[in-house]
Amino acid sequence: MQLGLIGLGKMGGNMRERLRRAGHEVVGYDRNPDIADVASLSELVGRLDAPRVVWVMVPAGEPTQQTVEELGELLSAGDVVVDGGNSRFTDDKIHADHLSAKGIGYVDCGVSGGVWGLQNGYALMVGGSKDDVAKVQPIFDALKPEGEFGFVHAGGVGAGHYTKMVHNGIEYGLMQAYAEGFELLEASEIVDDVPGAIKSWRKGTVIQSWLLDLLDRALDEDPKLAKIKGYAADSGEGRWTVEEAIRLGVPLNVISASLFARFSSRQEESPTMKAVAALRHQFGGHAVQEEADG
Repeated sequence: MQLGLIGLGKMGGNMRERLRRAGHEVVGYDRNPDIADVASLSELVGRLDAPRVVWVMVPAGEPTQQTVEELGELLSAGDVVVDGGNSRFTDDKIHADHLSAKGIGYVDCGVSGGVWGLQNGYALMVGGSKDDVAKVQPIFDALKPEGEFGFVHAGGVGAGHYTKMVHNGIEYGLMQAYAEGFELLEASEIVDDVPGAIKSWRKGTVIQSWLLDLLDRALDEDPKLAKIKGYAADSGEGRWTVEEAIRLGVPLNVISASLFARFSSRQEESPTMKAVAALRHQFGGHAVQEEADG
């Protein structure tokens, strides 16, 4: 089938290639003319036969909002827009309501797979009506990994991005656990081969996973991770997951802690720990290191 694809960055570009290898016709638009197939959204829409499917793969928030609004003026009743970015699930109803007034369908799709998706396929978490999802199903089938796993129609509009939000929250916790285990091994005076210990976990253990494989790969390149600064950003999904946990009264101890750990990573020196040191000095006379002491 035909697909219009907006946003040809690290993931969007690979998705275009995977779909073309599967025999689909993809018309891609990007602000970078060197990688775009067309020069504008109107040209992209004009290249597609009705009923059209257009996949939006741009940053969440204002860029997605502007793109959806512009598509609302260009597309026709019976067409479908797919938001495959990392939009907050609450934005999906806004987008869907805006498009439905014009008879245009809307599907939200959480996408996991990163830069490895071209080779391995993308896990897809979809929200929307059965009819709208069915119109896009051949595209989903081409993007997902082979086999029975890697795709879910999770529910109505918003359910796809909600599921992806929780997925990313779990990802935060898993990465934090592996990272803390690595640090403990590094600190030990008993373990001599830390990269080898990590590598030994990759098969036959209950903690084997793709994330562990990637940590092993990183250690092969830099056994002590000496070239990497310990700064970890967050793209929003972890925060949204914790906010939902608060709203619903669900205890997310590990995921919350992993999010706060990322905040700590961005501090040159923690004001919290300065206060702890000051308090220990005040009540117990414990030694305090001053800035001049290094």
